[in-house]
Amino acid sequence: MNYQTANFMISAPTLAQCPPDFGSEVAFAGRSNAGKSSSINTLTQNSRLARTSKTPGRTQLINFFGLHNGTDQKLVDLPGYGYAKVPEKVKLEWQRHLSEYLLNRQALRGIVLVMDIRHPLTEFDQMMLEWADKVDKPVHILLTKSDKLKKGAAKKALLEVKQALHEWEDLVSVQQFSALKREGIPELRKKLDEWLQLEQPEA
Repeated sequence: MNYQTANFMISAPTLAQCPPDFGSEVAFAGRSNAGKSSSINTLTQNSRLARTSKTPGRTQLINFFGLHNGTDQKLVDLPGYGYAKVPEKVKLEWQRHLSEYLLNRQALRGIVLVMDIRHPLTEFDQMMLEWADKVDKPVHILLTKSDKLKKGAAKKALLEVKQALHEWEDLVSVQQFSALKREGIPELRKKLDEWLQLEQPEA
């Protein structure tokens, strides 16, 4: 699948304003500033596709990107969670819309859960895993910013996350990823290909 064809479709503040619920889509979720938008941009080789910011909580909408100039297959950039610099009322509102999307979106095939390799499995990450388990959706964890650690430390962090989630091994897969060094892209593409082609009609 050619992810370089990804193009912006729409930003939706609520589930009701999302595109029609058909086809297949993969959602990218993660704590604010974990590297979610950068991962999407690296995957699609388009540095301007998903907005990135050093200010946590910049992504406040559900952003949809269509593949192959169509709408049957989509990448979705979900609002970052765990942001500290927004009012509690706003935080709860974003969380509600995030929950509605994850629990009710029929086109959702899987979730790419983005975690900073230096700070994995926060309480917010655990919340996402519980939501995914509730709706029986597979999760692929991207341990981003792996370039920030030496190889030995990065490998150790990967193994620790896998061990922590060993009871969920049928639902969860894990990999290292570096947007800066463009490492881990083939593994991510392989997982997305697997999900987005589910239930697709044969050519």
